[in-house]
Parts: sequence; structure tokens; C-alpha cells
Amino acid sequence: MDKILSLLPGYNCGSCGFRQCRDFAAQITDETSLMRCPFLERELFRKNLEQLKKIVGKEKPDEKKEEKEKEVIGIIDGLKADFLLGPLHEERSCREDIHPLDGSLEIEIGDILRYRPLGCPITHFAKEIDRSPGMYTVHIVGPLHRLGNNDFSFKDAGLCMILAFEGMVVKGKVPSVCQTVKFLPEHCMMQKVHSGIVVSVEGRRLRIEAIDLKVW
Repeated sequence: MDKILSLLPGYNCGSCGFRQCRDFAAQITDETSLMRCPFLERELFRKNLEQLKKIVGKEKPDEKKEEKEKEVIGIIDGLKADFLLGPLHEERSCREDIHPLDGSLEIEIGDILRYRPLGCPITHFAKEIDRSPGMYTVHIVGPLHRLGNNDFSFKDAGLCMILAFEGMVVKGKVPSVCQTVKFLPEHCMMQKVHSGIVVSVEGRRLRIEAIDLKVW
């Protein structure tokens, strides 16, 4: 801050909204905030302004590293997501609401389902935990290797539409209701970025509907 203060005009005029240049210097974070001082645009302080822009434009190495660590990147597509969606407290995966295209299948709570989400090439195995007309809420329980268990039985639900996800933001910024988001489900076997619309937010808990795998 001392370097920034030494480059300010030092008039303590209050035009920037602060009583002293020292107070102004303490809140300068970018070039926009620099422009609150009208004297910096005058010829007398032009060189000072250029130096100040260089100072505030530089990020500290640890800040860049911290920002990089906060990024959520899909492995299969390399796209940047807004956040990583994890399971609710003491649950094994995000909740998914699915709709089997074969409406004739009889499914009960506790059943293990084998299905393929529309648009996804990977077969999923999930346990039904709740239901409503035309929609089943499931937890992902495992991929294909579960078929090696002799006592492992399932119902084949075929092709299913993924209607919604519900879970907790475990990394990234919590979005607002009605916001269109790109997110990465923590349990996704392809680690592919999904998109959808946030319909409810309670703390870090979200419900996202209108799910789509087409993300640009």
C-alpha cells in the first residue's frame, strides 16, 4: 500500500470519496477504482497513473495458484464448470430424478436399476430411494463391475431421461435461483460437465432441473 500511496497526488481533497489519500490507497484493487481520483488523469500525474495500473494489474503468484485450485474442469470435455455438486449429508451420491422411457416397468423403492441416461454412453446402476408419478429419485451405486456379484440383482430400466439433480455445492460458488449453470456431478463416471437451471437454493443445497449434457 505504501507504494500506491506514494504515487497518489497526496492532496487529501476528498474527491474520491475518502477523507485522505491513505484511506483511498487502502481500497484500490483495480484500474476502475483508480479512476475515482480525478487528478490522476491530469498530465502532471500521467506517469504515476501508468505505474499504478501496473501495480494493481499484477496478481500475486499465490493468488493465481489459489484461483486455479478453485476451478472445476470436466475431464472428458475440458470445459470449466461453475461448481462441483456433491451428495447431501450422509448420502452416497447426488440425488438424480430419472424418467424411464419404458413406462411399463414396475419399480419399487429399494430396487436397483440398470439404465442408460439419454445422451450418455455409459450404463448406470442406481438404487431407487423415492418416487412420484413418472419420476424416480435414485442414488448411483456403481458401474458395470457390480455385475460380478452373484447376489446382485437389478431391473433393466433401459433408456432414461435425467430430469434433475439435487446435492451440495462442495467446490465453487453457490448460484442463484433461476440461474442457468454448468456443473460437474461429483459421482459422474465420465467427469463431464452438465448444464441446467437452478430451481431452489438452501444454503449450499441445490436442486437443478432441465438437465442437459450439451454444453458449450
